[in-house]
Amino acid sequence: MVPTDLKTSKSWAMLHAKCPRCRRGNMFEGGMYSFGSNKINILCPHCHMTFEIEPGYFYAAMYVSYALNIMEVGFFCLVTYLITHNTVSPWLYLSTIITGCILISPVNFRYSRVFLLYWLSPKIHYHLELDKAETNSSKEKAVNSFTNLKIIK
Repeated sequence: MVPTDLKTSKSWAMLHAKCPRCRRGNMFEGGMYSFGSNKINILCPHCHMTFEIEPGYFYAAMYVSYALNIMEVGFFCLVTYLITHNTVSPWLYLSTIITGCILISPVNFRYSRVFLLYWLSPKIHYHLELDKAETNSSKEKAVNSFTNLKIIK
C-alpha cells in the first residue's frame, strides 16, 4: 500500500504543470502539442483555486515568455555555432532561431504561466492539507459543494 499523504515536491509539480496551491490538479487541458486544447483551466480540478487571480493577470506571463525566448535564442545560437562553426551566414542563425522558437512556443506558453504562478505570485501559497489524493467520496463532496456554489450565485 502506497501512502497518499506524502508532500509533493515543488519541482515535480512545476514540471508537470500542477496547481501551485495543492500540487495535485492540472493547470492545463490536454497535451502540450495537441491542437485546440492547449489552454489553461479556469479552476483547479482538485482544490478549485482560480488560476487567473484577477482580470488580465496572465498578461504578465508575456514578460516571462519574453525572458524565456531570449534565453532560448542564446541557446540556439550557441548550439548552431558549436555544430557548424559558421560565423559568416546570418541566414543560418536566423532560420535556426525562428524554427526553434516556433517549435518551442507551446513550452513557453505553459511554463511562462507556471513560473508566474509559482515564483512571481505572492498571494499563492502551498497548502499541505490540500496535497492529498482524493477518494471517490471526497470527489463527490467537492463536486456537490462546487455545484451548490454555482446554484447559489
